[in-house]
Amino acid sequence: MTATITAPADAARVRDRADVQRQIKLVVVAVVAVALLVYFWLSTSDPHVLFGARQAAGGWFANAGPSKQPTDVDITLIQVVCVVVAAVTLVLAAVNRVPKGWLGGVVYVLLGAAFFVGFYLWNFVDQAGDPGKWITVVEPFSQGIQYATPMVLGALAGCLCERAGVINIAIEGQLLLGAFLSAAAATLAAHVHGMPAQLGSMLGMVGGILGGVAISALLALFAIRYQVNQVVVGVVLTAFATGLTAFFYGQLRGNDSANSWLNNPVLLTNAGIPGLDKIPFVGKILFDQTVIVYVMYVAIAAVWFALFQTRWGLRVRAVGEHPTAADTVGIKVNRMRWAAVLLGGVVAGLGGAALTVGDTGPFQQDMSAGKGFIALAAVIMGRWHPIWATCAALFFGMMVSLQIQFNQVHPAASYIFQAMPYVAVIVAVAGFIGRVRPPAADGEPYVKQ
Repeated sequence: MTATITAPADAARVRDRADVQRQIKLVVVAVVAVALLVYFWLSTSDPHVLFGARQAAGGWFANAGPSKQPTDVDITLIQVVCVVVAAVTLVLAAVNRVPKGWLGGVVYVLLGAAFFVGFYLWNFVDQAGDPGKWITVVEPFSQGIQYATPMVLGALAGCLCERAGVINIAIEGQLLLGAFLSAAAATLAAHVHGMPAQLGSMLGMVGGILGGVAISALLALFAIRYQVNQVVVGVVLTAFATGLTAFFYGQLRGNDSANSWLNNPVLLTNAGIPGLDKIPFVGKILFDQTVIVYVMYVAIAAVWFALFQTRWGLRVRAVGEHPTAADTVGIKVNRMRWAAVLLGGVVAGLGGAALTVGDTGPFQQDMSAGKGFIALAAVIMGRWHPIWATCAALFFGMMVSLQIQFNQVHPAASYIFQAMPYVAVIVAVAGFIGRVRPPAADGEPYVKQ
């Protein structure tokens, strides 16, 4: 006689602990978002703001009229919609009806977008005085992408290196040396007779690549060949690049002749992609940028494809996870690591070029300003995946763009806004990312037995 075991009727209701924690986090975040959005709405005395077009490349709120004058808009309805979206998300989270997978991602994006719009517009309301002198609301995304470009390229370099098992703390140094050599190469190219200015600036990107590869070669030499502690090597190389560029910049500063030959590059200009730049909302944001931004788009897709869709990428990830096993099947571990680190130098060098020919023009001392370390944080936030690391770096760039715009409206709170990107990262890591696992052999030198 066979006994039949019947599962309890409520067995299907038993929930995984991680799922419970996910629900609690989302409920807390939604409650905070609803409370703040309601405060933004109720604390607004004059909901009228001026929407205008960004001067450089059009914009989200570009006026369709020929005068391009800012438009006076009452944002009360927008505030109400933001509150409703956040409240619906809160209800779904409270009853545990937020779906998993990409649909859940859509819910998170909508909640984040509602809070972003509500907070962003709240900073521009209640401007006293003559409306003709009010600070105009412009879309921050075009500028955010420009600011994020060096960090995105640095994060991609970090993903390439660390997926192969080499910690790259030297991204900051790669950006700095790449920026210096990019400015020098573009300036020298501009003196070639008959050289178009924009072509000379594009050649500056080659100089940036050389700078990034130079630092990468030193990193690979000491970390792979001589097996020096990779964190120490990265810090030393960053200090080396900082000192080297500061020395050469000191020699150029005040010397008009030397500056005209080595540190006076022509900026890359925005070049819209015909057809794509006419797409509503995203056309001007994504496809009316400089060449180096388009190179960044290609680099994101190329790094993802190389790491996850090719045999080469499989081997790179193998030497970063289990180099001994990779060696037993005939993979040259250290050779693969050299290739990944040097390729990372190419990408990071382009990030350095984005600082000069892609943004400010002449090289300035310490102009990377910690962007390499932010890129490293983006790698960790993105769990060593090029797509998610890109999203994290874009988030940083957007926060910098918002900081600059908010400082125009609230200059007294400039220090608070400067801290916003870093506070947001701490909240994201502590609240949603939690524990992350790097590649198993990351930072571990390999000696063939």
